Amino acid sequence: MTVNVDEYFTDGCGRCKFGGTPQCKVHTWEEVLRHLRMVLQSCGLAEECKWGMPCYTYKKKNVLMLSAFKNYCSVSFFKGALLSDPHRALEKQGENAQAARLLKFTNVKQVFELEMILRSYIAEAIEIEKAGKKIEFKKEASLDYPDELQQMMTENALLKTAFEALTPGRKRGYIIYFNQAKQAKTRYARIEKCIPKIMDGKGWNDR
Repeated sequence: MTVNVDEYFTDGCGRCKFGGTPQCKVHTWEEVLRHLRMVLQSCGLAEECKWGMPCYTYKKKNVLMLSAFKNYCSVSFFKGALLSDPHRALEKQGENAQAARLLKFTNVKQVFELEMILRSYIAEAIEIEKAGKKIEFKKEASLDYPDELQQMMTENALLKTAFEALTPGRKRGYIIYFNQAKQAKTRYARIEKCIPKIMDGKGWNDR
C-alpha cells in the first residue's frame, strides 16, 4: 500500500493489482486530481497519506479524502452529512451512507467551476471539527457485526464509511462470510482480503 502522497499520483494507492500500472484509476483522472490537490493544499489542512490515498486533516482529525474511482474522482468529506450543503453539490457514495458525502469530478473545468464551493465546504468542515461535532451512526440491528470488523472500522474511518455505504444485501453477505470463520485470526484475514472490494462498493461475490 502506498505510504507517500506523491507516490499516489504516480503509482496509485497500491491496494489492487493495477497499482503502478497504466491501468490504475489514478491515471484516468491524473490531471483532475492534481488540480484538486492544489486547492486542498491551500485550505489550511495537513496533507497525509492514509489507506494509500491523500487524506487531509485538521489537528490529526480526518476531514476529507482525495480518491479515484472508475467513473469519477472525488473529494470525500468524512462528516459530510453535517455540512449544510447550500448548493446541493454533495452526493452519497451509496444509499446507506451515514456520514461521508462526495463532490465528484470528471474534468478540470469542473474543478474551476466548483472551486469556491469546495473551499466554502472545507471551511465549514474545519469548523465542524473545531466544534467537536460527531456523526451518530445507526447500526442495523439484524446484522451481527463480528468484533474484528468493528475494531477495524474503528481504526479505519474510511473503511467504516465504505462498509456502511454498501447495500444491505452486500453488507449481509460480508458479515455472513466473516462470521463463518471460527478463529479470530481467520476473520481478520478475511476482512483484510475483502477491503479492496468494500472500498470499491462491491459485494463479496462481485468481480
